[in-house]
Order: sequence, then C-alpha cells, then structure tokens
Amino acid sequence: MAVQERRARLIRSAFTVIAERGIAGATTRAITAEAGMALASFHYAFSSRDELLSTLIAEAVESETSVLDVPTGVDAPLEDVLVAGLRAYLEGLKADPHRERAMLELTQHAVRDPDTRALAVRQYERYRMLARRSLEAAAERTGSEWLDPVDVLAAQLVALTDGLTLGWLVDEDDARAEATIRFAARSLAARARRAEARSVQSRSTARSVADEGRRGERG
Repeated sequence: MAVQERRARLIRSAFTVIAERGIAGATTRAITAEAGMALASFHYAFSSRDELLSTLIAEAVESETSVLDVPTGVDAPLEDVLVAGLRAYLEGLKADPHRERAMLELTQHAVRDPDTRALAVRQYERYRMLARRSLEAAAERTGSEWLDPVDVLAAQLVALTDGLTLGWLVDEDDARAEATIRFAARSLAARARRAEARSVQSRSTARSVADEGRRGERG
C-alpha cells in the first residue's frame, strides 16, 4: 500500500474512532483495527499518534467550504434566506453527526495542548472567514447591506452555529433547533437594511438641503 493511501485510510479511520469513542479511545491500535491494517504499519505513515491527530485537524478544517448554504435564485427577505441557510446546515449535521462529534473532540484536544493550540485558532479563523462569505452572499442576493462590520457578525454567526450544533447533538430536539435557527436569523437580519434604503435616504436629504437653499434664496 502506498504511503499516501495508508495515511488517507488512517485519517478516515481516526475520524470514525474519535466520533465513536472520543480522543482517549483513539489509540493507534483502535485506529489501525478500524482501518483493517496491522498495528506495525502505522509508523510507515505517521511518526506518532499526535502527528496523525494534528494532520486530521488540519485536513478536516481545510475540507470545510461553507458555514451557510445560501440559496440561490430565491426572492425572499434576508431573514428567510438566513433561516434557509441555517436549516441546510442543520440537515448536514443530522446527516453526519459523527463528523461534528469528532470535530468537537479534536478542537478540545487542540486547545488543551500548547503544541496544537494554533490548529484550533486556525480552525476558527477559517470558520469566521467562511461565515463572512456566507453573510456577504446573503446580503448580495437580497439587496441588503450590513449595519455592523461583517467580521463582527461572522464571529456571532459562528458562535450561534456552535450553540446550534452542540444543542442538537445533546438532545436531538428538532423543534428546539428550529427555534434557535429562527432566533439566529432574526438577530442577524436585524443588523441589516435594504441597500436602496440608504440611497433613498440620501436623495431625501439632498432634496431637503436643496429646498432649504431655495427658501434661503427667496428669503
């Protein structure tokens, strides 16, 4: 088996074992058994378990492509678009809860270890970057503009999706998750306005200034 193929199989197996048994249960023996490989073959791919875990965190983070699946071609208010995106996120979580359980375990592991803490920092930097892209796309597709810096709102969106994720993994209560989704969408949408509102306001202000000027000339 080529080294790259061996590494890929061990990474996939580690993710499965961590989701089922946690970091403590993700021994090299358990991971190689899940991969259908001999224990001795592990060190042909990784120098240590820590190297495997670090690689797993990095690859899992880089594989993330979106925080919200912002729908296209939808003529709807911003809040409804955000609700749709968050519902799609929840459906992805429900389809593969093992992945999110593993990610939570890996994040906690990375935060506890000074040697891997930078991976957790990079993980959340990427989440916030993806959240910013999602919010920018949602605003563009609904003709809206954000009243607060998008980076600030992106951090809030990541915090909200973290809460949604952990809450659903704990109790699997769809109704409670839906209430969280609507709260998150409503809270974020409150920090936006229709893009044309500013131009209308500007035109109104300009007319008022012009009217004042004409009244001054008549006076």
